[in-house]
Amino acid sequence: MTAGFGVLLPAVVEIEQTTADAPDSVLLPGELSAVAGAVPRRRAEFATVRDCARRALNRLGHSSVPILPGPNREPLWPGGVVGSLTHCDGYRAAAVARAADILTVGIDAETHEPLPDGVAELVTVGDEPHLLARLAVAVPGVAWDRLLFSAKESIYKAWFPLAHAWLDFTECELAIDPEAGTFTGRLLVPGPTAGTRTIDQFAGRWAIHDRHILTAVWEPAD
Repeated sequence: MTAGFGVLLPAVVEIEQTTADAPDSVLLPGELSAVAGAVPRRRAEFATVRDCARRALNRLGHSSVPILPGPNREPLWPGGVVGSLTHCDGYRAAAVARAADILTVGIDAETHEPLPDGVAELVTVGDEPHLLARLAVAVPGVAWDRLLFSAKESIYKAWFPLAHAWLDFTECELAIDPEAGTFTGRLLVPGPTAGTRTIDQFAGRWAIHDRHILTAVWEPAD
């Protein structure tokens, strides 16, 4: 699958994505114990995204290693690697890169459908409700509230490896460009520092791919 996240991320990011689940047998020691008590659907998601991650890591020259969850369920990558995982109904993907090229990366896939009633009010802040209303009139047919949710998920996944802290949906305000297929998330809390810079916003891209919304965020290395 060459489309999907392949059109959203720079060429230095290796991407592996699929719509079919891998068997449990792809799990390595340590990974098996992490989902020993999980329901079959959760095991399938867990196994498939890790199979995707290893395939992408192999293209970076890394051997197949366990991708264990950290204390906040974040994937623990080999040294010198940054990455992100995502899974939703019918879509699994992994994106990895050398830390020398990419400071951080976050990806998210969501089914292309509106958020459940009441959720948009919990994940929007500032002018975002008005933004969603304007977008719904200007470009109908896109689940803009779900896209906003996905973009903030991607931002969180890029934020966490730098800040090692939770970022609430209401601690980032989004601007979305429907024509360019881009978005910018302005942090409403102090941003993490990386080298000589402080990151106060994350920029990303979005696309509708079949029945899914895909969003991706990255920061280049210094």
